[in-house]
Formats: sequence, structure tokens, C-alpha cells
Amino acid sequence: MHLFKLKGDNYTFGLGKREKRLFTEILRLYPLIPPAHHRLSRSASSTAMESHQRLLDEALAEQRAESKSLLETMLAEDGRFTPTDSGFQFSVNRSQIEWLLQVLNDIRVGSWLILGEPDENKGKLLRVTPDNTHYVIAMEGCSHFQCELLRALEEKEESH
Repeated sequence: MHLFKLKGDNYTFGLGKREKRLFTEILRLYPLIPPAHHRLSRSASSTAMESHQRLLDEALAEQRAESKSLLETMLAEDGRFTPTDSGFQFSVNRSQIEWLLQVLNDIRVGSWLILGEPDENKGKLLRVTPDNTHYVIAMEGCSHFQCELLRALEEKEESH
């Protein structure tokens, strides 16, 4: 993915055919962070905290369902991915980029959690198996797409 054209707040990216397939397959994993990961408090347990936690869980479930629906609509939208000789052009505006960054971050962090929170500095090495390879690919792919989207936003800021 690379920034192909920037006009106002409209960004057009170029993607190869395989890259577009990877991008859409990764996005279809959303959401990946387990609801139980979002806790108001890791230690407090009172009736009030449980009630507040339920409200948080409901709000997050609603937000995730809305984002999932928006994501499916965006991926199916006519003209979102325009075929080119070398692959596809993908067009989004700034607010869609910011939202995609959040979606990609959920998938990246969710993949990391599913993979057991690997961290070489803590001696928790990544163990790649046939069952978890797609999460490794998703985690790394998200990082790539996030970097390219952020690079495009930075280019816009530098041009002003």
C-alpha cells in the first residue's frame, strides 16, 4: 500500500492484487480484542463496579457491531477499490483513515493477545504453529497498513 494521490482530505492508495486481498482478509477479522480485555478495574470488585463494567461491555459491543457493519459496507462499496493495471486504487477520506487505524489496531492487538502476548524482552517468545500462523500474518500486516496510513497523514501535515 502506498499513497498514490492526495487531494484535500481525500486519499487514494495503490495496492497490489495480493496486497488488496491481504488487506480485506485482515479487516474481516475485526473485532479480535476479547470483550473481557476491557476492564474498568483489574482489582476492584463491588456491585457498583460490576454494574459499570456491564455498561462498558454493552457500549463496546454496540460500538463494535456498528464498526463491523460500517467495515462490511465499506469493503463492498462500489468504487472503493478501483482496478488498475498493477492492482487496485483504494480511496478514503481522513476520518475513514482514522477509523481504519482503530480497526487495524484492534486486529493487531487482538492477534497479539491470541498469540499469548509475545515479548522477547520478557522472555515470552512467539511460537508459530499451523493453527496460529494467520494471526502472525494479521499482526504484521496490520502494522504495515497502519504505517502506510500514518505516513499518508504525516505527508498531508508536512505539506501545510
